[in-house]
Amino acid sequence: MTSVPGGLTQALADRYAIERELGQGGMATVYLAHDLRHERKVAIKVLRPELAAMIGADRFTREIHTIAALQHSHILGLIDSGEVNETAYYVMPYVDGGSLRDRLSREGQVALAEAVRITTEVAAALDYAHRHGVVHRDIKPENILLTTDGEALVSDFGIARLVGGTDEALTQTGLSLGTPIYMSPEQATGEKSVDARSDLYSLGTVTYEMLAGEPPFTGSSAQAIMAKRFSTTPTPVRVLRPEVPAGVEAAVTRALARAPADRFTSAGAFATAMAACVSHPSSATTVVNEPTSPARSRRSVPVTLFALVLGFAIGLGVLFAWRRDHGARAGGDATVRRRIAVLPFENLGDTSKAYFADGVSDAVRSKLTTLSGLAVIARTSSIQDRGGSKAPRDIANELGVRYLLTGAVRWAKASDGTSRVQVSPELIEITEGAPESRWAQPF
Repeated sequence: MTSVPGGLTQALADRYAIERELGQGGMATVYLAHDLRHERKVAIKVLRPELAAMIGADRFTREIHTIAALQHSHILGLIDSGEVNETAYYVMPYVDGGSLRDRLSREGQVALAEAVRITTEVAAALDYAHRHGVVHRDIKPENILLTTDGEALVSDFGIARLVGGTDEALTQTGLSLGTPIYMSPEQATGEKSVDARSDLYSLGTVTYEMLAGEPPFTGSSAQAIMAKRFSTTPTPVRVLRPEVPAGVEAAVTRALARAPADRFTSAGAFATAMAACVSHPSSATTVVNEPTSPARSRRSVPVTLFALVLGFAIGLGVLFAWRRDHGARAGGDATVRRRIAVLPFENLGDTSKAYFADGVSDAVRSKLTTLSGLAVIARTSSIQDRGGSKAPRDIANELGVRYLLTGAVRWAKASDGTSRVQVSPELIEITEGAPESRWAQPF
């Protein structure tokens, strides 16, 4: 049994049976418990003693009443709260689907439709809270929980509301509200009053990470992250993931505007803009126009349409080969996730077409992340050996994978002046002997 500060286990024994610790954060520790009265699992969040002492019992009770009034389908509800031996706690439903952070750690990126859905669900929850006078102030993947059906639930409104306006006291106790990677510029610089637009910036950062596989700004310290945030602009999402619609990229870019006045006026407006971008998908074609010059933008060619369909086809082919290969092995466990790295596809045309090969490999990578049996290595790790100087085994060992997906892109000029392209992917398994080709199919 995990020890609980202040004898909370004994104090709540008539109502909750605390089973184990689920996790710790800067503000609190979360425990899994059994609700004895209603025969269900719950999560009990226990505030750190110094934070509970700073807030005080009266304010804790008053503000918890405010948070309990937030009734929304995408806000994690509040079941109970109290204070025992000067230790403040509150009880929430237990969500067994894990957090968005758990999913990003496993998959690196989220499928476009799901990323947009999660964003719009979180934005709807924030819009509701903002209209009721509550700013979350700590939106990040860890605070977005996912049900087993994939629906998003925003958690930790309680702590955000409780410590709102107490930043100076938090600093004195060595605590801080918010996570540097996801903080808005105004929150990172310590402005005393932040409004709903600060949550928009944080949600824009989360959406960027779901789509690109990495946050827009990273660094070795909070100061380094802040310096980048004020001196540079994020890499456009479509550079890292070309199949993202231009409208989605524009919406995320606006949410990440440095000045609050340049962001959306509300979380609801952000949700509307995101949903509108993917509500009318275009049909795809495998015939593409020849670029007129090497300097032509990669986004001016319909690589997104072609690569999207191509990536899906390749993903299905890999999945089929996977099941055939592992299903034939006696005693194999079909539920084990297989780790795979998608390497940059080799461009066998002139250098002006290199952008297309990159777009195809990125599209394939994102499509493979949607397959339940695969754990796909993030793009930033997979592209390190772009020149192809390392042996497949060395790459696999460095990335901790058993499978590599490679490919080549070949171009041919048609009589009508258009260009046709053949993409030849190959799935390689690193075995004890020489690496073996498990699947190959030209498209």
